[in-house]
Amino acid sequence: MAWYNNIFGEKKDEDLEEKLNPIQPYYDKTSERSREFTFNYERAYEELEVVNRGVNLIVDDCAEIDTIVQPLGSYPGIVKGTKASKVSILLNREPNPFQDISSFRRNLFTDYILDGNIFIYFDGAHVYHMPASKMSIHASKTTYVDHYKFEASEERFSPNEIIHIKDNSFYSIYRGVSRLKPALRTMNLMRSMRDFQDNFFKNGAVPGLVLKSPNTLSEKIKERMIQSWSLRYRPDAGGRRPLILDGGLEVDEISNINFKELDFQAAIEENEKIILKALGVPPIMLDSGNNANIRPNMRMYYLETILPIVRKVNAAYSRFFGFVINEDITNIPALQPELRDQATFYTSLVNAGIITPNEARTAMNFDELPDADEIRIPANIAGSAVDPAQGGRPVEQEED
Repeated sequence: MAWYNNIFGEKKDEDLEEKLNPIQPYYDKTSERSREFTFNYERAYEELEVVNRGVNLIVDDCAEIDTIVQPLGSYPGIVKGTKASKVSILLNREPNPFQDISSFRRNLFTDYILDGNIFIYFDGAHVYHMPASKMSIHASKTTYVDHYKFEASEERFSPNEIIHIKDNSFYSIYRGVSRLKPALRTMNLMRSMRDFQDNFFKNGAVPGLVLKSPNTLSEKIKERMIQSWSLRYRPDAGGRRPLILDGGLEVDEISNINFKELDFQAAIEENEKIILKALGVPPIMLDSGNNANIRPNMRMYYLETILPIVRKVNAAYSRFFGFVINEDITNIPALQPELRDQATFYTSLVNAGIITPNEARTAMNFDELPDADEIRIPANIAGSAVDPAQGGRPVEQEED
């Protein structure tokens, strides 16, 4: 069966020719691990405050959004037999015996930002986070993915055991790209700035020195002088013993450094903005000194960064379990205007007789009500209803 049949169901027309994914042969019997230099991103996450703060902000906000599992499934589902109530418990309360839902979600979204991929193992009863950087994908000509493999184990995981969510990627149909990829050069530059500052102050805030001699010295004498100088003058250890220079020796600095330039403040602020742009975080959200425009920026941040990530994860859940799974945004203050806009929109559709009240409630993730499945006929539209009590034109009496 072609790889796309797993998504769209079995073919109904027996005359159709069995076809492969056109690029699938290029991946046959190959494995694809994380192509990202995840170590670089993890190191930046640990060492650079702006990366740590920006990533944690996204991870924490994504992890706080619950899911709504609707039993009316519109997907065939990769796994069968799991009840909607059980799926809701796994995704909102207890994913497995070893983790609470908060830790589980934060592991997933941290992988998504740093690696561009999420891997979740489902054993039929619980869901477990699989570190993305340790997972490899083994391709197949006919089934898209033959199996998944965890680095520390020889065990193979079939596609109906692994939920894989990948971020956007231009070079692979299998793996996503880290959100920090466009800012990798900037992060390396910021680390270089800090290393330079650290080394400079370890050297006692003194740049490199040159010893000048009016005489020509042999290599042996030069080496001996360097050793003697290093033993006596050690700014990194706080040692600045007085030195007596004879034989016409002079000390000169390699360069004259302006201490104000060592602060790199302007460059650091610009680099931080580049990193936050790559993450999709408005810089104003990390600027505690300016909160004038925080509300509109917060709403934009949720609409453009947080919700797309959460919805991508929920879409993978929906396809895997076969239920309609959406995000619950009712308790997010920044999105209350969004809820009001949705309520106004669906109310207008109900009042215009386009959808039923229960269809509107379902669209907004509310439970259906009894006797709310009828289309409302607008009272101001003459002739739109047969019954005059519903605003329709009075029934004309037929003449004898």
